[in-house]
Amino acid sequence: MRMTVTTARVLAALLTDPGTDRYGLELIQATGLASGTLYPILHRLQEAGWLAAQWEDVDPAAAGRPARRFYRLTPDGVESARLALAELRRQTSVPGSQGSARPAW
Repeated sequence: MRMTVTTARVLAALLTDPGTDRYGLELIQATGLASGTLYPILHRLQEAGWLAAQWEDVDPAAAGRPARRFYRLTPDGVESARLALAELRRQTSVPGSQGSARPAW
């Protein structure tokens, strides 16, 4: 999978609580990405098998809003995301630097 900064932001947001279902607006707020950027990334992650998606089981009329589509990293996705972010961190670290703060991915 091609790892861009925006993809890394989405993965980092999903990894904050990998067992929790997240919907698009939550991820937009967590990442600061526009919907036109976020949803293609979610689609690519789903196609790669890193992400599972399902529609909320709700009656839109009763809820007063459209049903939400929830996203969650698959077990393989959690592992792949952690490895990909670690590799990105390694590639972007300054050689010889020590003691830099490490994200909790």
